[in-house]
Amino acid sequence: MNRRFGWSVFILSAALLAGCNSAPKRDPNYAPARPVVPTATPQGNGAIYQSGYANAWFENIRARRVGDILTVKLTEKTNASKKAETTTEKTTATTVTNPTILGTTPLINLPGILGKLPLTATQGLNLGVDLDSDHEFSGKGEADQSNEFTGDITVTVYEVLPNGYLLVKGEKRLGMMEGNEYIKLSGIVRPSDIDSTNTVESTRLADPTIVYVGDGPNASAQVMGWLAKFFISALMPF
Repeated sequence: MNRRFGWSVFILSAALLAGCNSAPKRDPNYAPARPVVPTATPQGNGAIYQSGYANAWFENIRARRVGDILTVKLTEKTNASKKAETTTEKTTATTVTNPTILGTTPLINLPGILGKLPLTATQGLNLGVDLDSDHEFSGKGEADQSNEFTGDITVTVYEVLPNGYLLVKGEKRLGMMEGNEYIKLSGIVRPSDIDSTNTVESTRLADPTIVYVGDGPNASAQVMGWLAKFFISALMPF
């Protein structure tokens, strides 16, 4: 009875885990920056407009302050190709003849039991050495990669540099049926590269970091296991 109850709990738990989908997780490194709150001015100064709280009707909409939003158009396209071929060959030969000392060619008598073997003068051991080695290595590698990434992501300004450039960062989280997808971006934007729609192309960002990752069963199925990684790593001796 206890065993049947345990199996029932196990099956029910597995069904619940398979049916639920975890919510996308936030990355604190790409959290949006909040605007700087202006210092409150004393009331009753007789002015209609209070400093720091006015809305400018005729200024442009381009991001320029901490907390402003900016749309980045992802237009990344890369192509890379690499080919390498290596061949190494080494041959070594060393010969040392038995020396002649005082007109006599020395022979060596083996100690112990080996010294009692019937060896003639021509069969005795001498000081001659003959070494010969041959090594050869050949390697070949080729890689070809092409990537294209398009889309839009809206980020926030989290710092304004002394020269007026903007440090931006942001994250887009998409909850799918079989997992979650994340697009993370950070970089430095020059205000003159922002167009009239408050948009800048990703190719205009300096020091850009663009990350596109996912989780869930589909993402896990594309990851190589640790045992398979060991067999193709440099630690594998064969």
